[in-house]
Amino acid sequence: QVHVVESGGGLVQPGGSLRLSCAASGLSLDYRAVGWFRQAPGKEREGLSCVSVSDGKGDYRETVKGRFTMSIDSAKNTVHLDMDNLRAEDTALYRCAVAELCSDYVLDLDSGAYWGQGTQVTVSS
Repeated sequence: QVHVVESGGGLVQPGGSLRLSCAASGLSLDYRAVGWFRQAPGKEREGLSCVSVSDGKGDYRETVKGRFTMSIDSAKNTVHLDMDNLRAEDTALYRCAVAELCSDYVLDLDSGAYWGQGTQVTVSS
């Protein structure tokens, strides 16, 4: 059985940093892609970033480019999302998903994906 679990969310002040983690069990991330998404109350879900684990190539939504960075921990079957210089508008429920491919900075969901439950990020003073 496949499980995808996010962790690392919390409350942080504007300008602060957080590291989110997306850990998978029951499948190897080695030949798959991992995407990060977020959804704020009253807003649509938006794709933030996607990385192809096999070659480490990733891309980011323009609004987070330069502030968010993905990294891969193959030994732990985990992908991290380091978020720096956080802003109030980054407040949202963050979720990761695992699928076959990225489509630019968004995970390609057309062939299905495994989703985590999400971790809340709140940026507030």
